[in-house]
Amino acid sequence: MQKKNLLISGVTLVEILIAIVIASIMMMALFTSYNVVNKSYNQVSDRGSISRINRNVISMLLKDIRMAGYYDIAAQRFSSNELHPILITKDRECDKIAIVYGDRELDGGVVKFPLYQVTYECKKSRLPNMKAPKNSQGKYPTLELRAIYKTKKKWDSSSNNWADPATDGNTKTYSANLVVDYVEDLTFNPIDKNGELIFPIPSVSQNSEKLDKIRSIDIALILRSTDEFYRNKKERTTESISDDTIKNRNSKKTDKFLRDAIIVTAYARNIGTN
Repeated sequence: MQKKNLLISGVTLVEILIAIVIASIMMMALFTSYNVVNKSYNQVSDRGSISRINRNVISMLLKDIRMAGYYDIAAQRFSSNELHPILITKDRECDKIAIVYGDRELDGGVVKFPLYQVTYECKKSRLPNMKAPKNSQGKYPTLELRAIYKTKKKWDSSSNNWADPATDGNTKTYSANLVVDYVEDLTFNPIDKNGELIFPIPSVSQNSEKLDKIRSIDIALILRSTDEFYRNKKERTTESISDDTIKNRNSKKTDKFLRDAIIVTAYARNIGTN
């Protein structure tokens, strides 16, 4: 029996420790590889997400700007300073645009031609900055960003003004609805038939004779990622478009966030054709 026990082979404590060390190294390598791949995937996903959101917002703007100035041939025309097809209000951080167009609807067998105004404007973001210290009330301050809101109103010919969406009883109108948050800039530049910037920016009180000369709108939208994207914090520039009011609207920020800019031209095909 003693001789048989001597022939039984086993694993020493040293061999077990070596195996544990090798297995640990392999697990660490696999975990590191997983983290690298997962981080790369998240970065690609974040970049794709912010780019997709940007394109969706631009698509909404393109659709409404193309409708600006449309009237059905049988529609009754009204004269009012509130009914200009496109009105742009300039701001250093976010421009505003109001778009007016007509529609053709069947209401109880009666054909009607309502007028609508769609407005895109920026307001301060309401999202809390979780990385900032809380205020005296124990709440986080809001992010130093903007959010785009869209409003749709219907023209009330009896009062010769836009009806309040909250009380007009119309299912097609609505008060300010959030379109997108994490906005750093939204720019609208009116362009004439020669491709030149119309300046000063036409309004009801200034350069109003050029309101019907708008043929297209240059749009630039800059969105910021929700989470930090880059490893290192350094100054990065996101190109935008400028105008004669604010020469340089490029975004220069020193942080780790990703910014995505889309610049397009929307053609107001109905202005100047009626």
